[in-house]
Amino acid sequence: MRPARPHVLIARLDSLGDVLLAGPAVRAVAAGAGRVTFLASPRGRAAAELLPGVDGVIVAEAPWIDPEPGAIDAAAVLQLVARLADAGVDQAVVLTSFHQSALPAALLLRMAGVPVIAAVSDDYPGSLLDVRHRVSDDIHEVQRALSTVATLGYRLRPGDHGQLAVLLPGEGTATAGPPGDGYVVVHPGVSVPARAWSPGRHAALVDALVAAGRRVVVTGAADERGLTAIAAGPPRPGVADWGGRVDFAGLAAVLARADVIVAGNTGPAHLAAAVGTPVVSLYAPTVPAVRWRPWGVPHVLLGDQAIDCAGCRARHCPVAGHPCLSSIPVDRVLAAVDELAPPPPVGPGSPAARASRPNSAEVPSAEVLRV
Repeated sequence: MRPARPHVLIARLDSLGDVLLAGPAVRAVAAGAGRVTFLASPRGRAAAELLPGVDGVIVAEAPWIDPEPGAIDAAAVLQLVARLADAGVDQAVVLTSFHQSALPAALLLRMAGVPVIAAVSDDYPGSLLDVRHRVSDDIHEVQRALSTVATLGYRLRPGDHGQLAVLLPGEGTATAGPPGDGYVVVHPGVSVPARAWSPGRHAALVDALVAAGRRVVVTGAADERGLTAIAAGPPRPGVADWGGRVDFAGLAAVLARADVIVAGNTGPAHLAAAVGTPVVSLYAPTVPAVRWRPWGVPHVLLGDQAIDCAGCRARHCPVAGHPCLSSIPVDRVLAAVDELAPPPPVGPGSPAARASRPNSAEVPSAEVLRV
């Protein structure tokens, strides 16, 4: 018999952006569950910890999903099964994308004694699933996840329209700067090389944004400092290189005060959507935009979505010149920023511009954003 308020585990064992897209489904489950535990990979943990409705996070490697998998460690697998068993889970939902199998995770959950397991599965699941959900591949990941948790009766609360959301850092850690004093975030890094616009194009874009009178914050992870330095260019007023200076929660705070972000199809684009910031999406069509485009915020989708090799799922582009993204000119990205962001307050290089941004290279503040 199902408890009145069951303990539900939601598994999404891949990257930061994928975990963020599971957020509305998490809130739907939290509306009817007594406790929600999220099973995340090390690559997705930081996003899982920011999702409203999550009461606890279990972290585990998933060699059947990880793009650079290690060897199977039998002892680690059995330790995970024991930890899942100790958690006392009443129901589990395994969330996957169209090209992933839910069955390895379902097997571990069944070994842990979880009595009810639901997932999308085209493959015959045998006794691994109690609910075998079937859904069209050509729907957004948010809708796919919501439809999966709905098979167990979980739906969003009235008034929750299914947008992405995260818990921002607490009082005293919000982004510094005068109200309304926004900037453009340029995020040149991606987790998959085939989704990358060139460093030189990013540098030219930053130059063009500054020339148009906009302030720019270049963001990236600690291992992307070389890339962000190329994009930001030499130190100058109006540009701040924030490569490696904030963690994922701190990046959420930076994005929450931005006018717009320019990014590829990668986690920070979905993080921007989760804080309500418009997205200029440099979207390589390695996977269909209908499934992974920015969700629930104004956005402009750039990149040749009709190219013959669309849907290739390549990690490294095999076509010389990377035409799906190299076809995007800097001027088109600049125009997309202008479509989504308020106009810059003053003209480029004017005395008023310099006066209005006396410390623009230092805004937002590292001390305020460190979490």
